[in-house]
Amino acid sequence: MSTLEIKDLHVSIDTEQGTKEILKGVSLTIRTGETHAIMGPNGSGKSTLASTIAGHPRYNVTGGTITLDGEDVLAMSVDERARAGLFLAMQYPVEVPGVTMTNFLRTAKTAIDGQAPALRTWTKDVKAAMQQLRIDADFAQRNVNEGFSGGEKKRVEILQLELFKPKFAVLDETDSGLDVDALKVVSEGVNRAHAAGNMGTLLITHYTRILRYIKPEFVHVFVDGQVVEEGGPELADRLEEEGYDRYAKGAGAATIAAAAAQA
Repeated sequence: MSTLEIKDLHVSIDTEQGTKEILKGVSLTIRTGETHAIMGPNGSGKSTLASTIAGHPRYNVTGGTITLDGEDVLAMSVDERARAGLFLAMQYPVEVPGVTMTNFLRTAKTAIDGQAPALRTWTKDVKAAMQQLRIDADFAQRNVNEGFSGGEKKRVEILQLELFKPKFAVLDETDSGLDVDALKVVSEGVNRAHAAGNMGTLLITHYTRILRYIKPEFVHVFVDGQVVEEGGPELADRLEEEGYDRYAKGAGAATIAAAAAQA
């Protein structure tokens, strides 16, 4: 069993108005075989957490730690994190002109594993995964994400997930922009990867609809850069009914109280 542990994580970004703190002391532990859902309103820091785990250079870690089986993730480069077993399915997958899907997938797999996969087995695996995700075979020769619809880009993210077999997958709003059919296909892919590799999953979402297909054992509510409540799947059901207003009001009151204490 592997463990991804986040302790008292503080993260800021540089803006035209100065430094802005986004994450304000986040602690979270995920083990392989577990599925954790992070839910919260826009601007609460969910995607910042995902990008920080992956090593995006825009985000400055000002305090706290991230470790993978005791190893310091923050000391690793982006490619070292991928080789260590971390995977990020991006909210907005980018286009990579001039690089075909076939070349990208095999090159990435070789870099992660340290050796090239056997061609015959690899080709069979790629075709099977594409069929299950309902990705047309012609896409293998197209440039990565170039001209793909939003739903097609999200399916390609899950194609990578199934082929690369990470220890931990961070899915940053993978459900955004998907219709019902695409949501089911993508969710089935995540569930296959989870079952096949005993993977740990950190699922970031605003809504509960994806949780009908990907069942979390743990739900964490993010508001204003902090985890304000944790629970089981029943917490997601409550959020569906009540929304985030009560958390936002509480966060506003806490901010006012803190400002008054410093005055």
